[in-house]
Amino acid sequence: MGNTPAFRQPDAEPSAASTSDWETTALLMEQKRSLEQINSWFEVALNNMVRGLSMFDANQRLVVSNKSYREIYSLPQELTQPGTHLGDIVRYHVRSETGRENFNETASFSRWLAQHMEMIAEGRSFTKVQQLRNGRTLLVTYQPLAEGGWVDIQEDITEKRRTEERIEWLAHHDALTGVANRFHFRQTFEAALADLGGDENLALHWLDLDEFKEVNDTHGHPIGDALLKAVAQRLRASIRKSDFLARLGGDEFAIIQRGDVNCDQCERLAERILTAINRPFSILGHAISVSASIGIVRAPAHGNSPDELLKNADVALYNVKSAGRCGYELYQRGCGRHIEAQRRLEVDIQGALDNKQFELHYQPILNLKSNSVTGCEALLRWQHPDDGLVTAGTFMPLAEKTGAIVDIGKWVLQQACRDAMRWSDDLSVTVNVSMLEFDSGTLTSTVQQALASSGLAAERLELEVGETLLARDKGNLRATLAELKQLGVTIALDSFGKDAGALTALRAFPFNKVKIDGDLVRDAALNRDNVAIIRAVAMLAETLGMGAVAKGVETLDELDAVTRAGCGKAQGYFIGRPVPIEQLDAMLSECTLRRPCAA
Repeated sequence: MGNTPAFRQPDAEPSAASTSDWETTALLMEQKRSLEQINSWFEVALNNMVRGLSMFDANQRLVVSNKSYREIYSLPQELTQPGTHLGDIVRYHVRSETGRENFNETASFSRWLAQHMEMIAEGRSFTKVQQLRNGRTLLVTYQPLAEGGWVDIQEDITEKRRTEERIEWLAHHDALTGVANRFHFRQTFEAALADLGGDENLALHWLDLDEFKEVNDTHGHPIGDALLKAVAQRLRASIRKSDFLARLGGDEFAIIQRGDVNCDQCERLAERILTAINRPFSILGHAISVSASIGIVRAPAHGNSPDELLKNADVALYNVKSAGRCGYELYQRGCGRHIEAQRRLEVDIQGALDNKQFELHYQPILNLKSNSVTGCEALLRWQHPDDGLVTAGTFMPLAEKTGAIVDIGKWVLQQACRDAMRWSDDLSVTVNVSMLEFDSGTLTSTVQQALASSGLAAERLELEVGETLLARDKGNLRATLAELKQLGVTIALDSFGKDAGALTALRAFPFNKVKIDGDLVRDAALNRDNVAIIRAVAMLAETLGMGAVAKGVETLDELDAVTRAGCGKAQGYFIGRPVPIEQLDAMLSECTLRRPCAA
């Protein structure tokens, strides 16, 4: 047989079973790839969580944890593997935090684990706060699982807690000084009063810095704020740990003196405080000196309620301020009536100018050589609708305290200049000027307006500056006096002789005249020392080109004494009492007759 062509057998058709296996394998491989992709994504998401996460099974073994969990507890790699027992992780963490060994064997761990598993078994989520040794604070949330395990999430709430604590602190403390604020003081004061037993008591010291506004005005608020911080530090150092210090606002502080406090203990604390504050402060390169005034009340002796005690403490403080400041006073029942009257005047004085209740009285000034009146001093009086005529010595401190003195002083200058235009051209008018008027920065323009509107010649106006103001001069007084002197106004130094430092002021300030204080003039006829001082002042004034005026002359003997001592002029009740302008003509015609020309 010849070669026959060989034919290739065609491939057999695949069976149904083999096709199904192939599709299943492909599907499984695709599912595996998908699962690997999902696992990869899950791992990326898990390890990029800011919060820590871990999962434990019902046997307290780790199922999974993320990178933040490991970093939060500083766990080594071997303790973050699946299957690690919770006890191993806790034991390592506690040893790292406390240095203690074998924590797993201690009763405390057993109690903690029992409580933990009991709460897990309840099936409800719960939270706990953990404080780590490195200062971080964690909020751990536990979410039980149906199979008996749980998931816990660790959130770092350190900054949140700090912010909350800061807010809470600011709600109870003064941000500048760090001591308690007014709100916290009120809470503490009310609680302390409520806790007082039958025989117990406490004391409240209400403290106010003297002339703190001048520190701010002179040196600026940064220096003022630094001073308040320094004052708070000294106050804190002056009290006991059981006492309570608060800043009530501005330059006011309060101290609750706890314990069985008697009057002697109150006074000793007040003296310690004054001594501490009176020491000069060095503030940002500046030497600052301040003083303080303190009002003290004791509970329950001076009141049972916070409001009553605070009111009485304020009364005691007001008394200290009125008496010259820099001191303390323990409240006495009944003294509040006087304070209430003073405060009523403080309120009334605000509207006295608008209600035209002020008037000027004039006291003549006698030339001792010619025995003639050369001028009159304008003295302010207040016709109060209820209290009648109120003298300047009573209400001027209130006018200065309230700031009303600036507007009142402006009215006095204008009215005095207008009144002087009704007099003979050879009579001058004298007006007292306060430090607040100098500090206002408008005194020169006020004087110019008063002269211009009245038509009074500048040389007929004399301005008096009190000797006590010179020590408080911050530059405004000196500069303004120079401006006023250029206007042609006469400048007099009033009450010379009260302060020893005033001698240097005679050369430093542009005065035309020196008015000798009435305390030196009083009894000058019988006291050789007083006469010698008056003579020395008169000679010094003459040497410096100034005139000397004796104030407070009340008898003929005193008038003769100051005349022999060399004074050129005199003023006082013996020469003439202050009278309204309607009575001035009669006063001027009579006052020269009080001193015989031959005397």
